Amino acid sequence: MNKTILFALALATAATASAQKLVIKGSDTLGAKLVPMLAEDYKSRNAGVTFEIAAEGSTTGISAIIDGTAQIGMSSRRAKPTEMSAATAKGVSMKPTIVAFDGIGVILNGGNPLTNLTKRQVEQIFAGDITDWSQVGGNPGKISIYTRNTSSGTYADFKELAMKKRDYAPSAQKMAGNEQIAAEVAKNPNGIGYVGLAYLHDPGIKVATIEGALPTEDSVLAKTYPYARPTFYYTNGEPTGEAAKFVDFTLSNEGQAIVRKVGFVPVRKL
Repeated sequence: MNKTILFALALATAATASAQKLVIKGSDTLGAKLVPMLAEDYKSRNAGVTFEIAAEGSTTGISAIIDGTAQIGMSSRRAKPTEMSAATAKGVSMKPTIVAFDGIGVILNGGNPLTNLTKRQVEQIFAGDITDWSQVGGNPGKISIYTRNTSSGTYADFKELAMKKRDYAPSAQKMAGNEQIAAEVAKNPNGIGYVGLAYLHDPGIKVATIEGALPTEDSVLAKTYPYARPTFYYTNGEPTGEAAKFVDFTLSNEGQAIVRKVGFVPVRKL
C-alpha cells in the first residue's frame, strides 16, 4: 500500500474520530422549527458535527434523558414529579435550562367573525361545556376542537394554564404537532385550536385575543398574556462536550436571535 493511500486512510480515520453526533429528542414546539434552525447555524460554525433531531412530544424528550438515548431533551413543560422520581431511580439528575419563552395562541379559522374570547369561554369550549359558536356570539355551528396529543407538553400546559386542569372534551381531535393543528383549523370554518408563537402566522388562521390580550414578545415577557410559558432543554446534570456547546450556542446572542426570528421570545433582551 503506497504512502498516498495510507495518508488518505489516516485522514478518513481522523475525520471519523473527530465527527460528533448530537442526539436531541422531544418537544414538537421546539423541534419542528427552532432547534433545526439552530442546528443548521451551529453546523456552519462547527465542521464535523451532525444532528439527529426527533420532535415527537415533550414526554419523549424527558424519557430520552432518563433512558440515556439523547444528550438533550426538548420540552415545552417542566418534568413531572413522577418523571423526576424515575430519573432519580436510574441515577439521572434532570437539569432544566430555559432556552426560550412561548405563548400558546388560541387560533380560529380565518373566516370566523369572532376576534376575542374570555378565559372562561376558552375553558368551557375546550372542556366541552360550550359546543356551538352561537353560545359565544359567533355564527351557529358545532365547534370542532383540535388539541395536541397526550405526549405533548403543550397539551399538558394548556390544561394547566387555560382549563384549570380539567379534561378536554371527548370530541377533541388530537394532532401530532402545531402545524397539523393550524392546518386543520384553516380547513374547518368551525375549528379552534392552540399553537405556539412560531405557528401563529400559518395561512388560513387568525389568533383570538384573550380578554383583549394577544400573545406577543412584550405580553409574554410581562406575563400579561395568560397562556405564557418557558420552554426547556433537559440534560443529565450539567451538559458536557458537544451538548454543552450547543446549549451555550442556543443561549448566546446569535442563538437567541434565531429564537426571535423563528417567533419565540428570547430569554433576555437582546
